[in-house]
Amino acid sequence: MRTLIKEMRIERGWTQEELSERVGVSRQTIISLEAGKYKASLVLAHKLAQAFDCAIENLFIFEGDENL
Repeated sequence: MRTLIKEMRIERGWTQEELSERVGVSRQTIISLEAGKYKASLVLAHKLAQAFDCAIENLFIFEGDENL
């Protein structure tokens, strides 16, 4: 799975720290999400979608067998 978190964050001019504060996680969590080293919980995915004012499906791209 890959995410569009970094692209959407940059598009809005937010730093990783600003996004982390908006969703209530550490900056390290945002770094890990953007690098694809951490998969967000459903609660965090929902908070991110709310922060970006979009659907969860617009942030997370499922590839390959992940759709099964």
